[in-house]
Amino acid sequence: MGGAGHLSQSHDGAIIRRRTGNPNDPETRGGFFLSDYQKWIPVPTPETRHFWDGCREGRLLLQRCGDTGRAYFPPRPFSPYTGSRNVSVFEASGRGTLYSYVINHRPAKGFDAPYAIAIVQLPEGVRMMTNIIECEQTPEALELDMPLEVCFETIDDDVSLPLWRPARG
Repeated sequence: MGGAGHLSQSHDGAIIRRRTGNPNDPETRGGFFLSDYQKWIPVPTPETRHFWDGCREGRLLLQRCGDTGRAYFPPRPFSPYTGSRNVSVFEASGRGTLYSYVINHRPAKGFDAPYAIAIVQLPEGVRMMTNIIECEQTPEALELDMPLEVCFETIDDDVSLPLWRPARG
């Protein structure tokens, strides 16, 4: 029994797809795969809650190793550089550049082909796998090193996904 979803408009005019549903329902639990939102939805854990809370607030939060000063992603409670739990959370700039991508031409549930699966390089030193939106999904439009900015797709009350689009201005 999937939940009903609806569309709404954000403060910046973007159309946001929201989903509703029951996390205890067999069709919607686990990865929260729903009939109205056809993509896998991450389930925040205690170790990643700060990241998803930041995304929900429209802020891209990263972590930094207190021993080396180096940022890292994905979120975890220890430094991938030293294994230390001496880590802190900070807000990233929300800017990046297109490091690499592949254009998938095969339809996948929840995605309209073609779509780009991309890696974005952040000035903080980390890379994120993501989708590029609001531009043609062609090699002519997706230029390596093109400036990008983060934007967020609200999925439900707990999860907003960080996506990337060409930087404005």
